[in-house]
Amino acid sequence: MMVENSMMKEDSMMVENSMMKKDSMMVKNTKMLISFCKEFDELLNHELTFAGGKGGVLAKLFNLKYPVPRGIVIFPDSFNSYGLKEQAWEEIKNKLQIFEDSYDITEFAVRSSALSEDSGIASFAGEFETVLNVKSEEKIKEAIHVVFNSRLSDRVKSYSKEKGFNSDHQIAVVIQEMVHSKYSGVLFTADPVTANRSLMIGNYTEGLGEKLVSGEINPEIFNIKRPKGEYAGPSEIAKFAKKLFKIAVKIELEMGFPQDIEWTIAHKKLYILQSRPITTLKPYNPVTGGWNDSLGGKYLWTSNNAGEGMEDIVVPFVWSYMQKTFIDLVRIIPGIAPIGNICGRLYFNISYMLTMFKLMGKNPEQAIDEFAEMFGKVPKGIDMPTLPYPKMTLIKMMMKNAKPIKKNKAKASKNYIQNFKRVPNIIVEFLDTIPNLNTHEELKEFWEDKLFPYAIKLRWMMLGPGSKSMEFTSKIRTKLKKIVGEEKATILISNLSSETELLDSLGPLVGLSKVINGEMSREEYLFNYGHRSAHEGDMTTPRPIEDPNWLNTKLAEFKKSNININTLLKNQKEKYQATLIQFQTDFPKIAKKMEKDLKLVAIRSREREKSRSESVRFGYAIRKFALKVGEITGLNDDVFYITIDEMLQILAGNIASTNLIHSRKHNFNNYRKFHPYPVYICGIFNPEEWYKNPNRRTDIYDADKIEDSGFRNLESSNKKSQIQGFSGSSGVIEGKVRILNSIEEGDKFEEGEILVAKSTNIGWTLIFPKAAGIITDIGAPLSHASIVARELGIPAVVGTINATMILKTGDLVKVNGTKGIVEILSD
Repeated sequence: MMVENSMMKEDSMMVENSMMKKDSMMVKNTKMLISFCKEFDELLNHELTFAGGKGGVLAKLFNLKYPVPRGIVIFPDSFNSYGLKEQAWEEIKNKLQIFEDSYDITEFAVRSSALSEDSGIASFAGEFETVLNVKSEEKIKEAIHVVFNSRLSDRVKSYSKEKGFNSDHQIAVVIQEMVHSKYSGVLFTADPVTANRSLMIGNYTEGLGEKLVSGEINPEIFNIKRPKGEYAGPSEIAKFAKKLFKIAVKIELEMGFPQDIEWTIAHKKLYILQSRPITTLKPYNPVTGGWNDSLGGKYLWTSNNAGEGMEDIVVPFVWSYMQKTFIDLVRIIPGIAPIGNICGRLYFNISYMLTMFKLMGKNPEQAIDEFAEMFGKVPKGIDMPTLPYPKMTLIKMMMKNAKPIKKNKAKASKNYIQNFKRVPNIIVEFLDTIPNLNTHEELKEFWEDKLFPYAIKLRWMMLGPGSKSMEFTSKIRTKLKKIVGEEKATILISNLSSETELLDSLGPLVGLSKVINGEMSREEYLFNYGHRSAHEGDMTTPRPIEDPNWLNTKLAEFKKSNININTLLKNQKEKYQATLIQFQTDFPKIAKKMEKDLKLVAIRSREREKSRSESVRFGYAIRKFALKVGEITGLNDDVFYITIDEMLQILAGNIASTNLIHSRKHNFNNYRKFHPYPVYICGIFNPEEWYKNPNRRTDIYDADKIEDSGFRNLESSNKKSQIQGFSGSSGVIEGKVRILNSIEEGDKFEEGEILVAKSTNIGWTLIFPKAAGIITDIGAPLSHASIVARELGIPAVVGTINATMILKTGDLVKVNGTKGIVEILSD
């Protein structure tokens, strides 16, 4: 479902070896395996990889007490080019004797477990041989050779080529207790076509399931509705449905992804024979490097907030860094995160948030209102799916996994101010050290011992005190709206800078004025703000501090504009003071009680902005480190098309992943051609299909409500004379529209125009003073555009979803920042 077009076949000769090469090198180089075979319950975690896709999963499930028949895994090192090594066979015979003596097991199924089998991108279901009902030692040995040699069959070679694998498979073999089935079946924990997880889809047949898996017979069909496990299908397996449902939910959570589960019923007992990812729904394709979280289930996603912080395509290196240092740290439900990657662009998972709110006892309407302050309003008419798990299952997960998150946040909050003051100097030390790292070993050691541990520490500092700000400010703004109305509430949460400390979002702008007036040196400015830019979330893009002409250019532009930034700030401060006095006069008791809260809004906002700035500074250090790895390994800028784990493998001598770079660059260059995706996405989204459609929308995409045109048949946007959004910054202004697709078009923007953009971030701040008003598709009252516009006193309407679709450069509009409305006066 990702962007995998004809280039996949054109590049197959280059990439097909890489996956198996990596597996082969792991097997040949490891000294960790000290035997040729092991029972499921003897396998250690680091040995699961060498047990192959099937064997590794079965052993894991067996050790977690799932009803998996007992078995033995024969490792790939047990074979040479001719077949089974004699030493390995002697060891296997000993294991078989134990099975007979200790477990009274004398009949076996011999099954394949290639290292590539049952992986995220290829199941190989029915491709390798399976031999059933095997009893004697001689027949078992023969069956092992049949399974081992099936890796050379024409069907395996054909399937391998299609999936981009080398056909010379490293293969493990599973010898498992034979279960004589009354019924055998398969259960998908999500719809393999639509990704809908509200319905588990299954089929089964009488007897053994091999013909079912290989597609030789027509099975009986059934389904199980989530989250309660309501069964619909033939009565003969109905009494096992509840247990199958509960086990399937647990396995899905254990594996962290929708599963294709093979099961059987024998002697009135349910057994699990295998579980693999549903390959059509796997978000990650290692060949193209593409990641698509819309495949993981039918959820509602929004780029609000996320799209501001990261407006560029997220390449594999950056995404793997974000996962390790942020997403995995706050994951409560396995396999489901609050923030995802849809084909290179970041999205927040509203379904996840709605579910969490419901678990806390809040109704959906209340939840939507609360997170609208941070993530924008959800359009009416769009589906609002939640996570399809039983309530108690989610509560248990929340209680278990939220505790360490809370503990780490509390730890990071302790002595936060003192600790954070040291952060810039520590990062500078890293930046000074990186140029002097000149070997693979030095780079690997520096990452593992210094850089990555500090990345985790810094991220907790952001997630702790830094994350409190938006939640607290949203709470205070909501409370104020009920007392004084929207306009005054918005003004009362402005004026966030103090006499001694400037809000960091204003720093790059105010700093230019200080440099011109001799209040700040150029060196000081670059140290404070040289790491900030419109593309600061993208490590592939140079920072301003890397461009020796950047500061001169910006100073010249600032002088030419004749804008007095101090006057703007002074006017807004006076507006704030007047509103505050009116609040204190009209509601003296309430104002007295909220005096501390208003001060705390400013303090926490400054802390949040500061933590954001230092996180970006650290991101600059990560960029410099990655470039150093590129220099030493010869990858240069291509280093950004590998993941962190692949980088460490390359530094350790395993260069298999470098064969994938060409395909990944091709894929991500395709992503870059597409316009920013819709603000809201519900269901499976394919950017290539979306982009080809001339009627594509950039506001909403709902996969379940697609017409022949490919998009929701909503009322034509062109008929609208009014656009509704959020009140970002109060005030009313009329002016002509200037649509900017990126900050690189900023030189076209004239003073007094209305700035209209998909989203803005700190890199856009330098042109804000020229704007009479601001309108954005993406945004909320606590987003960047709103905060900075309020501080400068510029009327702003944010989070309109579709302003860039409706408006054209030159249109005359009235921006009512007080009501969050844009009126189209003429076009």
